[in-house]
Amino acid sequence: MEWLERNVPKLVLAPSFAAIMIFVYGFIAWTAWISFTRSRLMPRYELDGVTQYQRLFDAPRWDVAMNNLFLFGGLFIVISMVIGLMLAIFLDQKIRAEGVLRTIYLYPMALSLIVTGTAWKWILNPGLGIQEAVRGWGFETFTFDWLIRPEMAIYTVVLAAVWQASGFVMALFLAGLRSVDTEIIRAAQVDGIPTHRIYSAIIIPTMAPIFLSAFIVLAHLAIKAFDLVIALTGGGPGYATDLPATYMYAMAFSRGDLGQAASSAMIMMMVIFAIVVPYLYSELRPRRDQ
Repeated sequence: MEWLERNVPKLVLAPSFAAIMIFVYGFIAWTAWISFTRSRLMPRYELDGVTQYQRLFDAPRWDVAMNNLFLFGGLFIVISMVIGLMLAIFLDQKIRAEGVLRTIYLYPMALSLIVTGTAWKWILNPGLGIQEAVRGWGFETFTFDWLIRPEMAIYTVVLAAVWQASGFVMALFLAGLRSVDTEIIRAAQVDGIPTHRIYSAIIIPTMAPIFLSAFIVLAHLAIKAFDLVIALTGGGPGYATDLPATYMYAMAFSRGDLGQAASSAMIMMMVIFAIVVPYLYSELRPRRDQ
């Protein structure tokens, strides 16, 4: 009984721990192994060096996917943080109907990415959405056909993603604004410091950890973006809006090329690690003042 009492927590956690080790880390290891083989439709387990990675970096479609990732990720993160900060500062003014506005701003985050992509596909469809509505008002020459233009389609993905994520970023920043010591703000107001200077010189600099957290979350969402692209553009026109996740899916389930899918998945994981590991290190390392 004493042994049982000491080990009950371990016994309770053991099934979950085993499942994680098998279905998360086990399959990561399996994917890494497959990325070094000549697997096509079915997996092959004979190692073949870095052939798949050479094929991956020589593929024009992968170049498009990575370029889109940096373009989409950069715009998505910056615009979402700017809009989220502006909305948070607006709500921080203790305005009336704050609860209603906060709910409205947060509502898009409650939708699935598939729903968001489908809705924006209708809105941006030249024959159904904004272009058709404006032309119906008498502006016959108005054109807004980004969805079907290869050079502009990626920006429609940015638009839909920003619409979905800005409310979440607003909630993070609003929580940060409300956590600032009010005595500091009152002292600055007594000294006659303008409101915009209070925010830019006092409040916002103290929110650096929240900015970092928002960046990590948004970067993670950008790197593994899949649902939104599939619902909104399907990766098209052609493969103009491909991202690494959609490239991996196409290789695995449309082209029957498991080796390419596995190698692209490992590159995605490395990019995520390059962002998350430094963040975890900065957060978990012992502080000198503790």
